[in-house]
Amino acid sequence: MKVAIIGCGLIGQKRAKSLTHSLIKNAAKEKVELTVCVDQIREKAESLAKQYPGCVALADWREAVNREDVDIIVIATLHASLAEIGLAAVAAGKHILVEKPAGRRASELEPVITAAKKSGALARVGFNHRYHRAFQKARELVNNGELGDLMFIRARYGHGGRVGYDKEWRAQPELSGGGELIDQGVHLIDLARWFLGDFNEVNGSAHTYYWNMPVDDNGFLLLRTPKQQVAFLHASCTEWKNLFSFEIYGRIGKIDINGLGGSYGVERISFYKMSPEMGPPETFIWEFPMADNSWEMEFAEFIEDIREKRQPEAGLQDAYAALTIVEEIYRKSNYDHCS
Repeated sequence: MKVAIIGCGLIGQKRAKSLTHSLIKNAAKEKVELTVCVDQIREKAESLAKQYPGCVALADWREAVNREDVDIIVIATLHASLAEIGLAAVAAGKHILVEKPAGRRASELEPVITAAKKSGALARVGFNHRYHRAFQKARELVNNGELGDLMFIRARYGHGGRVGYDKEWRAQPELSGGGELIDQGVHLIDLARWFLGDFNEVNGSAHTYYWNMPVDDNGFLLLRTPKQQVAFLHASCTEWKNLFSFEIYGRIGKIDINGLGGSYGVERISFYKMSPEMGPPETFIWEFPMADNSWEMEFAEFIEDIREKRQPEAGLQDAYAALTIVEEIYRKSNYDHCS
């Protein structure tokens, strides 16, 4: 499997590192080789490419899309070009791992979905939070019926920004498609859909409270499924102290996930199991102080998707659903950057 990475910033560098992890070679039984690095700032591409023998540095992503020594393209660019590059790549028959949110609005993904179906190329969206150890454990508990019927989810995801945050590309709607809701918020939406399924009622608001920018710095969502299950989500870049909290409530148990490692604190999952007589629940706690391996796990599964010729679990339809929710909140909040 020969891989090209388009976009050699922080995320592109993380993706490159994940390719060479031994987990991928062991799990997929495939040799994964980074053959091309692309960035419009050629020096960035060269800096990353020189770390991998035989890897070529390019400044034009179109060259990578048309190369015969590329099977998979990882797209880690700004939001404005994710869908454009994704469309060209799948049309050329290349499998893609495109970073979330995969586009600025749902309509940008429609031709990508159509082209992928026509060419047979597989497309995975970088919802790597699904592969954090705590969420993998939560998925196991839910699948085993340990929580009983799920009732609702309550989640918060926030960071504090930094000096000049309102001058960066995320604050420019033509590049980002929106603010905090389309940035960290789509992770919360995706995780909520992963556990509860599709939402048919979308309510909430997005607002700019602090940063001097035309995009939102806080997004609040109240989402409801046809079975009346609810997800109450809050994404914020006015948190000041990085925070991640995700709670899943069932009829006979509860899961509480806190932290993502690093500045978000040690990743931890607590499972509270209701006793028949109710009262204080039986409590189980797992902590994961080791380095985050979600990037490696996600890519290893994508290699398996390709080998097994199966549709990726986190695909373009999931991104489409998440963006549709984001756009509805922006519409209700009178933000016009997704009109």
